[in-house]
Amino acid sequence: MNKLKLSILDLAKFTEETKTASEVLNQSAEIAQLADKLGYTRYWFAEHHNASMIMSMFPEIMVAHVAAKTNRIRVGTGGVMLPNHSPLNVAERFAMLEALHPGRIDLGVGRAPGTDGRTAFALRRTWEAIKNDIFPDQLTELLGFLGHNLPDGHPFVNIKASPDPSLSPQVYMLGSSGGGVEFALEKGLPFVFAAQINADLAVPVLKMYRQRFKPSVYIQEPQSILSIMVFTAETDEEAHYQAAPAVLHWTLLATGKTIVNPTFEQALSYKYSPQEEAVKQTVMRKFVIGTPDKVAEKLGEWVKTTLVDEIIIVDLYSQMQGRRRGYELLAKEVGLC
Repeated sequence: MNKLKLSILDLAKFTEETKTASEVLNQSAEIAQLADKLGYTRYWFAEHHNASMIMSMFPEIMVAHVAAKTNRIRVGTGGVMLPNHSPLNVAERFAMLEALHPGRIDLGVGRAPGTDGRTAFALRRTWEAIKNDIFPDQLTELLGFLGHNLPDGHPFVNIKASPDPSLSPQVYMLGSSGGGVEFALEKGLPFVFAAQINADLAVPVLKMYRQRFKPSVYIQEPQSILSIMVFTAETDEEAHYQAAPAVLHWTLLATGKTIVNPTFEQALSYKYSPQEEAVKQTVMRKFVIGTPDKVAEKLGEWVKTTLVDEIIIVDLYSQMQGRRRGYELLAKEVGLC
């Protein structure tokens, strides 16, 4: 098996094992330290708001925390939902992170709010900001603030995000459809496709990115990553056991139902209706579940068909022991350590 380049995207999710928010975040830091030792490439945190089981509202805080507790691994966001923020604020925060941890900070940028409409209003304080798509201007401003190169005539051209123009993280454009990739192509940015949201579009969108990419001031060659949900264990049975709560959650989500943070007992005893079973089979395309050799083989197939440079695992384990063991087994299988 050829060596795969692997990373982890952490949602800082409550599980039936975690009783406090501190425990959730401490476990995230522990897994990041493990990933650092095992040879994973990067460890990212997502941005979500008003989510009952997710403690990653402001991922930059965890980026700073984890970067200080690790030595080698890149740390970043997957991503900062730019519509919720001032581009100048984001540029300032990440300039500081880059100054604290030079060459190790990633800034993944998304277009979605990462929440419901009313919470988006609470974040932005104006319906106009929600109704009008200002993302193109925001992205231009963010990149300009980071690079100290806003175009002449721009109203903010004399505003600097930091005293040092070299303090710029690696910026990634995120997407789960054909929209995000257009911004990656327009700006010449690395691109990350969320197969956990839309697995069926992963191959055509990522191939299009490779075919249409043109060199830019950011990168000379196309760089792409596929994110997908992965569960690894010593046996297929154990891997499917570890995945059961996530599979139930995503299946019910797709049918308009929900069980907030399903337990193993709920997941293993749940009786799927014929309709839900059909939906489940579709949802399973967003997962890679099995023994290390089978997971590595399937991820290798994803790499071959999408032409990506890297796989980022969406971390949805509900059991800390299984979580640690899964990352250890996969790292060993693909030769990370």
